[in-house]
Amino acid sequence: MENLDVIVLGAGAAGLFCAIEAARRGRRVVVLDHAKAPGEKIRISGGGRCNFTNLQIAPERFLSQNPRFALSALRRYTQHDFIARVNAAGIAWHEKTLGQLFCDGSARQIVDMLLRDLAAAGGVLRLGVAPREIGHDGSFVVRTDDGGFRAPRLVVATGGKSIPKMGATGLGYRIAEQFGLRLVETRPGLVPLTFGPEVLEPLRPLAGISVPARVSCGKAGFQEGLLFTHRGLSGPSILQISSYWREGDSLRVNLAADRDVAADLAAIKASQGRIAVKTALARILPERLAQVVAERLALKGNLADQPKAAMAALTAAVTEWEVKPNGSEGYRTAEVTLGGVDTRDLDARTMEARAVPGLYFIGEVVDVTGWLGGYNFQWAWSSGWAAGQAV
Repeated sequence: MENLDVIVLGAGAAGLFCAIEAARRGRRVVVLDHAKAPGEKIRISGGGRCNFTNLQIAPERFLSQNPRFALSALRRYTQHDFIARVNAAGIAWHEKTLGQLFCDGSARQIVDMLLRDLAAAGGVLRLGVAPREIGHDGSFVVRTDDGGFRAPRLVVATGGKSIPKMGATGLGYRIAEQFGLRLVETRPGLVPLTFGPEVLEPLRPLAGISVPARVSCGKAGFQEGLLFTHRGLSGPSILQISSYWREGDSLRVNLAADRDVAADLAAIKASQGRIAVKTALARILPERLAQVVAERLALKGNLADQPKAAMAALTAAVTEWEVKPNGSEGYRTAEVTLGGVDTRDLDARTMEARAVPGLYFIGEVVDVTGWLGGYNFQWAWSSGWAAGQAV
């Protein structure tokens, strides 16, 4: 049995960051992970360049049953603090769009930085080690096939259910339940949405087409790219809205969010009224999409032949398309897991379980989920830092 000050379960962004902070404070720390390599979700993120934070971090861009829970950690360890650490490591980066920051080189640079910092602080990383049993006899005891570990503090940073091929298991939720913490129902977030056959069939020719769109569901709306797929819709605007969408909800979609469609159609009608409706639409939308929209309306005659009501219907077909997904692609492709350990059972300043001293939950396993674009990494850094100051 190896005796330590802190055991961290999970060698992802939150777990490694917490372990670094704890080790820098003189704690004897071990990070355990069943995977063969650390930080795999970091490595594949951002197309391999790791969208490691966002300049526009704000509490309203995080979903939770208690959106204010994340405030303490996010304010005490900010995006600017992490940027300073990236700069100190000599990692070049750039802003892409909407405040999103990416490595100029490889996401591996972030993983390597974390591993160097952990080793320099005296923390130990043990990979290929899967917890078989977790107990508590005054200290936390983690038993594995490679021996046992004992410490007065246990940090659960095992992530959610998203991308199971990367090793997601839902272990953190089972630990929470074992120690009596409540869970908020989990579901896939930042995930492509799918259609039933009746909706999908006429859209099949559009697979691979991308447009600048505004997608809304309820009071939430996002203006970014939209991608038609073989199963439904994807792209940044869809991934964003998926976190707000629930089964049975419809989406409202503007397929030309960068255009004044009514004005454009009026101008085309005035100058080139003899062209077909689908040809006019193709001046605004990709040709295949224009054809599908035109066929759905079944307007007869050229653009010049269309009365005001038809022109209004044509504009609405582009800017107010209402469509109802039948589901999502699930955890297989979801970037995050919504829901998780109920924040009512955690101390917002330390991430410690209120009723179980010495037990901490950080990162994706907690019911805090950010928008697409570096928000979830910042939550990992901030919550990991907060716990690292307390363990």
